[in-house]
Amino acid sequence: MASRIFPAVPRVGRQLFQSVPKSQCRPFSAGPQRCSDSLAVGNKCGLGSLALTTRLYQHRNKPTNNPSIPFKFSEQNLKLADEILKRYPPQYKKAAVMPLLDLGQRQHGYTSISVMNEVARLLEMPPMRVYEVATFYTMYNREPVGKYFVQLCTTTPCQLGGCGSDKIVKAITEHLGITPGHTTEDGLFTFIEVECLGACVNAPMVQINDDYYEDLTPESIKTLLTALKESATATDAGKQVPAPGPMSGRQSCENSAGLTSLREPVWDPETMMRKDGALDAQQQ
Repeated sequence: MASRIFPAVPRVGRQLFQSVPKSQCRPFSAGPQRCSDSLAVGNKCGLGSLALTTRLYQHRNKPTNNPSIPFKFSEQNLKLADEILKRYPPQYKKAAVMPLLDLGQRQHGYTSISVMNEVARLLEMPPMRVYEVATFYTMYNREPVGKYFVQLCTTTPCQLGGCGSDKIVKAITEHLGITPGHTTEDGLFTFIEVECLGACVNAPMVQINDDYYEDLTPESIKTLLTALKESATATDAGKQVPAPGPMSGRQSCENSAGLTSLREPVWDPETMMRKDGALDAQQQ
């Protein structure tokens, strides 16, 4: 009844109520806090994904990795750097940041802050832009690694192929006495787990420095690691290391049971291609 006599009263009342300032309360999650291994050094528990990302990609000066340590490319690598820069137009020489970082890592052993700063100087680009590249790609090692950098693939194909990568992890751990993410005391081996390296058909496989070793078994990986250690510590140069590739005897990724498909008919250009005049003969 009141709204018929004073039709504007409800509307005005709603507007006044909406204009009253309200205190904003942000609810807290009731989920339990979980500690992060990556933050365990500096924090007692994780502070969220942002803090985790910041922690992982922040540089912390160390006696072996700080800007005061000088780094310059050797004369040979300076020539290689010039060859790399010639592949890019002068106005786009910043595009050479990735191969130059790789060159610096191969000379220094890992991509230290000094390596990044030297690459930034050569390319005349802000150091921060170089830091962004070096912290994004996992192929740049920001901490020292051993003489032999053992990167074992543990993605699904290697988990399922052959004997399975879990057995290879166990074999490496037993043989070297270290778990993934660590380096042996003699500095020869650094062992980590990585994602797919693109050799799924020859799973399980491992990348050691620049070489792929495939079709692994617990016995073959131990034999390989032993040979690498002997070649590094032997006084003579006669120690042989197994050749990269499949450790099972096959040449590449062919079927171990031999060719089972596409065996016949044999494709032959002379028989498969239509000869001149053959179409006219058919029409007649």
